[in-house]
Amino acid sequence: MRARAAKVMPSSAFGHVGTALLPANYPQFFERAEGAYVWDADGNRYLDYMCAFGPNLLGYRDPRVESAASAQAARGDVMTGPSPLAVELAEKFVEIVAHADWAFFCKNGTDATTIARTIARAQTGRRKILIAEGSYHGAAPWCTPFPAGTVPEDRAHMLTFTFNDIASLEAAVAEAGDDLAGIIATPFKHEAFANQELPTQNYARRCREICDATGAVLVVDDVRAGFRLAVDCSWATVGVEPDLSCWGKCFANGYSISAVMGSNRVKQGADSIFATGSFWQSAISMAAALATLDIIRDGKVIEKTARLGQRLRDGLDQVSRRHGFTLNQTGPAQMPQILFEGDPDFRIGFAWTSAMIDHGFYLHPWHNMFLCDAMTEEDIDQTISAADSAFASVRAALPTLQPHERVLALFSARAH
Repeated sequence: MRARAAKVMPSSAFGHVGTALLPANYPQFFERAEGAYVWDADGNRYLDYMCAFGPNLLGYRDPRVESAASAQAARGDVMTGPSPLAVELAEKFVEIVAHADWAFFCKNGTDATTIARTIARAQTGRRKILIAEGSYHGAAPWCTPFPAGTVPEDRAHMLTFTFNDIASLEAAVAEAGDDLAGIIATPFKHEAFANQELPTQNYARRCREICDATGAVLVVDDVRAGFRLAVDCSWATVGVEPDLSCWGKCFANGYSISAVMGSNRVKQGADSIFATGSFWQSAISMAAALATLDIIRDGKVIEKTARLGQRLRDGLDQVSRRHGFTLNQTGPAQMPQILFEGDPDFRIGFAWTSAMIDHGFYLHPWHNMFLCDAMTEEDIDQTISAADSAFASVRAALPTLQPHERVLALFSARAH
């Protein structure tokens, strides 16, 4: 499949971003998915800790969501205008998300973050947008981490600061001056190839205070973490409400839909912009979203995935130490990032996750992972048992491990 794809598709069009940076034994094409598992094109089954890079929250093909989507498919999907489900879904979001008075639906996370940026500028009549250095907000030219095909003008009026560093934030605000349109914040620091970092309450509150004082718009990009940390915007966990929040990934359990939620403070800006897409009003995706929100709103899914995530974290710590490795397990337990201490070129991490693939467990060597509600304690315990064997094999091979050349090339490009 890789060879055939290379003949008829650019490498950027098949496989998720970063596929070329994964060990060679990683599967790239998948035939089917069910619950917590995926099957690759060769028929191999994996317990999937990537959850489709986030969209799988309840379990692949959850019957409750599939029933709602199938019922709507019998009536229609993309039509000349939205179905009544659009209004129902907006009403449900407004009920659940404390800061939200309205909802705007689109398709991908990049759609949502770009629309939020546009609303902030329309609302304020200003240009400067602040984001944390290294934060990921999508694949559009203004925010892509890969600069090929972009020009500096694509990032004009985008200023950066250091996550959780109030002095750095204030310096960027001073640089923006009277032209500050907004601050786009990630719910926590979740860059690839790095330890994750939760926001401090002082940092989050300072973002809110600055926007209140300047009239700028505070945006929380909750595309990745939305409904995995709270049945609300993720910054509810630090007691801060944004003006806008961006959503995607899991709120329709894998059906393609994203959203921007906003308060009435920025409704005028939202009313004034032009943003549209032929497939943004998909009724099937909205039916799936309504079913998903009904399931998760009692908070039990978050409680379960957090509990299972902590069980995994504790077990991996124990077996890694047995083999002389120290793990850096950071971020929320239900969205784990697992890196190795003393592994600057990721050779140990790549070898370990490659061994886990051979055992039938899909973990990632440099991207945060996800747990889903279909996982069980038995799944976690089997993962820990397989990890024990994988740590042993990596320990035995340690003197011969080599760094991944493409990763070194990426780090070199970033340094320049």
